[in-house]
Amino acid sequence: MAAPSLLNWRRVSSFTGPVPRARHGHRAVAIRELMIIFGGGNEGIADELHVYNTATNQWFLPAVRGDIPPGCAAHGFVCDGTRILVFGGMVEYGRYSNELYELQASRWLWKKVKPHPPPSGLPPCPRLGHSFSLYGNKCYLFGGLANESEDSNNNVPRYLNDFYELELQHGSGVVGWSIPVTKGVVPSPRESHTAVIYCKKDSGSPKMYVFGGMCGARLDDLWQLDLETMSWSKPETKGTVPLPRSLHTASVIGNKMYIFGGWVPHKGENTETSPHDCEWRCTSSFSYLNLDTTEWTTLVSDSQEDKKNSRPRPRAGHCAVAIGTRLYFWSGRDGYKKALNSQVCCKDLWYLDTEKPPAPSQVQLIKATTNSFHVKWDEVSTVEGYLLQLSTDLPYQAASSDSSAAPNMQGVRMDPHRQGSNNIVPNSISDTINSTKTEQPATKETSMKNKPDFKALTDSNAILYPSLASNASNHNSHVVDMLRKNEGPHTSANVGVLSSCLDVRTVIPETSVSSTVSSTQTMVTQQTIKTESSSTNGAVVKDETSLTTFSTKSEVDETYALPATKISRVETHATAMPFSKETPSNPVATMKAGERQWCDVGIFKNNTALVSQFYLLPKGKQSISKVGNADVPDYSLLKKQDLVPGTGYRFRVAAINGCGIGPFSKISEFKTCIPGFPGAPSAVRISKNVEGIHLSWEPPTSPSGNILEYSAYLAIRTAQIQDNPSQLVFMRIYCGLKTSCTVTAGQLANAHIDYTSRPAIVFRISAKNEKGYGPATQVRWLQGNNKKAPN
Repeated sequence: MAAPSLLNWRRVSSFTGPVPRARHGHRAVAIRELMIIFGGGNEGIADELHVYNTATNQWFLPAVRGDIPPGCAAHGFVCDGTRILVFGGMVEYGRYSNELYELQASRWLWKKVKPHPPPSGLPPCPRLGHSFSLYGNKCYLFGGLANESEDSNNNVPRYLNDFYELELQHGSGVVGWSIPVTKGVVPSPRESHTAVIYCKKDSGSPKMYVFGGMCGARLDDLWQLDLETMSWSKPETKGTVPLPRSLHTASVIGNKMYIFGGWVPHKGENTETSPHDCEWRCTSSFSYLNLDTTEWTTLVSDSQEDKKNSRPRPRAGHCAVAIGTRLYFWSGRDGYKKALNSQVCCKDLWYLDTEKPPAPSQVQLIKATTNSFHVKWDEVSTVEGYLLQLSTDLPYQAASSDSSAAPNMQGVRMDPHRQGSNNIVPNSISDTINSTKTEQPATKETSMKNKPDFKALTDSNAILYPSLASNASNHNSHVVDMLRKNEGPHTSANVGVLSSCLDVRTVIPETSVSSTVSSTQTMVTQQTIKTESSSTNGAVVKDETSLTTFSTKSEVDETYALPATKISRVETHATAMPFSKETPSNPVATMKAGERQWCDVGIFKNNTALVSQFYLLPKGKQSISKVGNADVPDYSLLKKQDLVPGTGYRFRVAAINGCGIGPFSKISEFKTCIPGFPGAPSAVRISKNVEGIHLSWEPPTSPSGNILEYSAYLAIRTAQIQDNPSQLVFMRIYCGLKTSCTVTAGQLANAHIDYTSRPAIVFRISAKNEKGYGPATQVRWLQGNNKKAPN
């Protein structure tokens, strides 16, 4: 974690949508990039549900329905997947609740639930200021404040330290309350404390940590409950313990519990001598407890003045949520205990990155031309941008091309005894085509003399994801023999090379197939099954396991919604292009063997980039990028270098947040195109019929001449794949001029189910013109959790 002076707080100043009124006593949870806020009070108790999309800086009010709960404050609020539970809280002054509500956020549907009472003892009494924590399929309720008086106008406070366990049903509903028998000394009664649950990654049982709270005086004690043994203890801590406080927040990121804000003693007061009479104030102090070592670290102390408004002002009763490694804070109240009439609620929204972002996925190729790449990588949550770099120190060797050869087989590893085996071609690379996964390194290839080599090329109109090899000129001679005999499918192989897929969908009867690319599309989906509606207010909700959000219109070229029909899904990508002997010289590739110089392509806000140039570094410098606490380089002062045709480039990308630049991704390698070969077939569709399935496609958008034929291939089960699941073996199932074919049930019975990502049957389709075969479009027909090919 950064030193206190280096904390980079950011205030969100630009947002859209209906902003909720400022308040305190509200609660918030996170579902992916969404911060969901409920309840709280300020001139009345709020009953609206507000959602803030942290990816698009957009507030919206979802159209909730069902058993909508009354407004409440200081309630319990937890999130289990896309299900949210609300328990208790103050519903009006002096009147508290012990009712339980469930919200299915995938449908914005509220439901009042009635858990069974404990086998022995009473259910929880109405209360506020309790802690309500989730772990696994159970919620844990501790403490709070009850009203002893039956008259809500005559408030007689009673602090609680009772402990309950609530068992949940899977997906929806609850079983009932129980009162676990605990060991050890129980924490003293309290309210407005915090409780978090943490379990070490590799070992240990889950533990609940209770900190601070109020029982007439503020508290600074830390308690631990082992949820397996149900034993309470007071762990010994190191470092400076935060001041006694209540109405603070506690958030867990990694192995750290972050404590922010709350009510603390006024400066100069001695709480030990006058705990009930001293004056209290809000604080903006910020500390964390390492839950593995139980050591406190102060990040912002109470003595640090903030004269530049560079961090949140003091507050209590605010909310905090962790999204990725970023903490968000919203609203809360400010003021002294004796100045109740002048208290104000904060209206601001802040966030803080707690550590550098993780490495993104490998760079993936969407489209290549003779002098540019359109690339993408998986989004990293809560980042401010990405630094993209390339390197041009690849080996460049001229090689001849055989125009009569069938689809490029770069990286294919052949068995000499199988060279005549019935149109079956093995692939040596892991063929996981999933935008969130990376490939395994390819195996070392065998080189044979006196046979033509191939150089990688990606057609300028191939809209999907080819992956190219730096050492693809070294191929087994049997590859060429097999190409001429069988015209096998395109494959690619290289250490660290990534193949990927697009997950943009179009629907045909009973199936859905990837077909189109929107270069700035930012639709985020967990799972596409059916769509109820699309909305311009910032969210589309699908089913109980899927919650989809859309960015604002200005950030989306096109979005695609699926009708509520039974569908299956297909992912597509394009494999590597044929090589050519036409290899332009590389004006930048003049480094000594073994050296690698990385040049900046630029800093990008989104996870896509159109690369046609890069910046040349001053001689002897390996990197000139400065982000975070240093200045961003002035690229206008640097010389730019254009990409050149037929040249290989390495790419890597790093994410940037308030803590600086994170680690770089694994390296990907691509080649610019050489004109002449046909593009990849597009708009692949699959529909079921009585014979099996019907596979169809559209011709390449850039045929570069007349299309002579198409070939379609199916990955099949073999003993070779069982021994090495990453090495797919393809059988040609069609060759002809038509842009469709039938795959019979008998052929599908032999299909290999690829489990390297989501289970899928893999097809490849490629086109051939007078110069040869272009890139193959690889299609992954998603199969759910099926273990066998469909009949």
